[in-house]
Amino acid sequence: MSKHREICLSAEQRNELETKLQEKGLSLREQNRIRILLLSDRSTGNQRTLQEVAEAVMCSSGTVSNVRHRYLDEGRESALSEKPRPGAVPKITGEVEAKLTLLACSAPPEGQARWSLRLLQEKVIELEYLPSISHVAIGDVLKKTKSSRGE
Repeated sequence: MSKHREICLSAEQRNELETKLQEKGLSLREQNRIRILLLSDRSTGNQRTLQEVAEAVMCSSGTVSNVRHRYLDEGRESALSEKPRPGAVPKITGEVEAKLTLLACSAPPEGQARWSLRLLQEKVIELEYLPSISHVAIGDVLKKTKSSRGE
């Protein structure tokens, strides 16, 4: 870590972190982040390296570096909290899942012995439950709910 960017906690900040570490319900990640800040503190006279802190907390040196940089750049709360993870919002909500299950358990269309995944796909789009969906996704939902599709 650069000599110009050291973590120096006041006695009050150390006490707050140590108290927070004792709280119940903290995730392991939050506990590790607190430990990283406490072990990286230079105000107590300790000069631990990035690798020493990583070994003490049993995490990677990249994690230690990221927590330190977030603390120095954005503050304590940013260093301790989880940032939102990227990813698409699921298309199939509980409501859509319930409607799909109900549809799969209903009588199949005329001329069909049972619902196929592709027939269900067409019907879901026709009824405007979703703008688009694959038959594979429908199969995954029905597999999860153990629906029989009229068999």
